Amino acid sequence: MVLVAAVRDYINRMLQDISGMKVLILDSQTVSILSVVYSQSELLQKEVFLVELVDSISKSKESMSHLKAVYFLRPTSENIQHLRQQLANSRFGEYHLFFSNMLKDTQIHILADSDENEVVQQVQEFYADFVAVDPYHFTLNIPSNHIYMLPAVVDPSGLQQFSDRVVDGLGAVFLAMKRRPVIRYQRTSDVAKRIAQETAKLMYQQESGLFDFRRTEVSPLLLIIDRRDDPVTPLLNQWTYQAMVHELIGIQDNKVDLRSIGKFPKDQEEVVLSSEQDAFFKANMYENFGDIGMNIKRMVDDFQQVAKSNQNIQTIEDMSKFIDSYPEYRKMQGNVSKHVTLVTEMSKIVEERKLMLVSETEQELACSGGQVAAFELVQFLLKQAGVDKRTGDLYGNRDLLNIARNMARGLKGVENVYIQHQPLLLQTMESIIKGRMKDVDYPFVGNHFQQGRPQDVVIFIVGGTTYEESRTVALQNASNSGVRFILGGSVVLNSKRFLKDLEEAQRIARSSTNVV
Repeated sequence: MVLVAAVRDYINRMLQDISGMKVLILDSQTVSILSVVYSQSELLQKEVFLVELVDSISKSKESMSHLKAVYFLRPTSENIQHLRQQLANSRFGEYHLFFSNMLKDTQIHILADSDENEVVQQVQEFYADFVAVDPYHFTLNIPSNHIYMLPAVVDPSGLQQFSDRVVDGLGAVFLAMKRRPVIRYQRTSDVAKRIAQETAKLMYQQESGLFDFRRTEVSPLLLIIDRRDDPVTPLLNQWTYQAMVHELIGIQDNKVDLRSIGKFPKDQEEVVLSSEQDAFFKANMYENFGDIGMNIKRMVDDFQQVAKSNQNIQTIEDMSKFIDSYPEYRKMQGNVSKHVTLVTEMSKIVEERKLMLVSETEQELACSGGQVAAFELVQFLLKQAGVDKRTGDLYGNRDLLNIARNMARGLKGVENVYIQHQPLLLQTMESIIKGRMKDVDYPFVGNHFQQGRPQDVVIFIVGGTTYEESRTVALQNASNSGVRFILGGSVVLNSKRFLKDLEEAQRIARSSTNVV
C-alpha cells in the first residue's frame, strides 16, 4: 500500500465510525500529516465542523457538549500535558484520542488518571507519523535540519532529538506498511549509522512483537543514506514542474504561498498542488517546463470550449444541466487560473534571473566535472560533503566503466541540456535492482541479511530529499523493474533551504571552535 493511501485509510477509520458533529483537534505536525492527504470538503463530509490546534484550544473555556472531540496528535510529552488539562476541564461530549505513533505506558497511565469525568471513549495508535507528500515520497518536516551536519559533540541533545524523530517516522512508515525491514546504512556517515542502529533496536528489540508481521520470502530493505553523499542535486536549478515550483517559489505540505512573489486576489494567495486532488498536476508534475506551457494552453482551450457551451443556455433543461455541472465548472476554472498563474510567475522569474543561461552552466559543471569556484561556503560544503564523506560515485568518474559510459552519453547528444543531470540516487537504485550494492559501503545492521532482491525498498535521506529525486523514484517505479521504491527524508529541500542549513551548521561549528 502506498503512503498516501495508508494515511487516508487511518484518517477515514478515525472519522467514519464516530457519528454526529465533530471537532478535530490537531497539533502543528499532525496538521501537515492530515492536510496533504485530506481536503477540507472531505472533512465536512465526515461531519467535522471545526478544526482546532491542541495548544490554542486550551485557552478556551466555552462548553460544547454537543460536539464529539476527535484528537489526532503526536505522542509527545507536551501534547500529553495539554490533554491532561483538557480532560480535567472537559468541554466536549465525548473524547476520542488517536496518536500518530506508539504511546509509552507512563503516558497511558497519565491519560487514564486524567479522565475523571469518564469522557474518553477510546485511545488508539494510528501509525501516520510522516507527511506523505506523494504516493512514494514522504518527509518528516524536522525544523532543525542542519543538526545532521554537526559532529555529535557540538549539540548532543539536539542530535538525539533529530535521531529520535527520524526513528519514530521510520517506525511508523513500516508499521503502516505492516512490514519489518532489513536495514543498511551508508558507511561513511556517522548519523546514518546511528539512526540505522536505533531503528533496528526499535524494530527487533524494544517493540519486536509489534513489528512481527507475517514474513514474506524476501524482507523489504530500509537504506539510510546521508544528504552529503550528493550535495549537488539540491543546488541545481530545476526545469520540471513540481521541482521548479519548489525551487522558484516554494512548496510546503503541497501548498504554494504566492504572497512571497507578489500581490494576488485573496482566493489565489495560497494554492494547493496535490497529485491526489488535481488531475492536471498529476499528469504534468514531472514534465519539463517547455511541455508544461503547451499542456496549459491545451487546458485553457478546453476550458474556453466549456465556457462557450455554458453561455448558450436557452431552455430550462440547459439551465438545469449547467447548475448540475457548475461545481465541476468552478473547479475547472480554479484549476486553469492556478496553473496559468504559476507558469506565468515562474516565466517572469526565469527571465529576471537569466536562469536558462545560469542553468546551462550549472548542468555543465554538474555533469562534466567542471571546477567550482572555491568560496568559503563551498569550502565548508567540501568539508561537509567532500570525497572522504561520500560513498557513491557522485560525478560518475571514479572508474573506467563510468568514464566510458559518460563519453558515450556525450556522443549520443542530450535530449534536453537543462535536465541532463541525474541524481546519485538513480545509481543507488540501479545497484539495488541489479544486486550490486556492496556490503562494505552499505553494511547491514545486526545479523539480518538480505536473501535475494527485495521487492520493497525505503530509501531515507538524512538531511532531506529533493523533488528531482522523488521524480527519479516515480519514473523508476513506473518502469516495472520488480522493485518498488519509496523515498523519505528529514525535509524537502530546494537550494535556498540547503544553503540555509549549510550556513547555520557553519555558524554553529565556527562558534563552537571559538569556545574551545
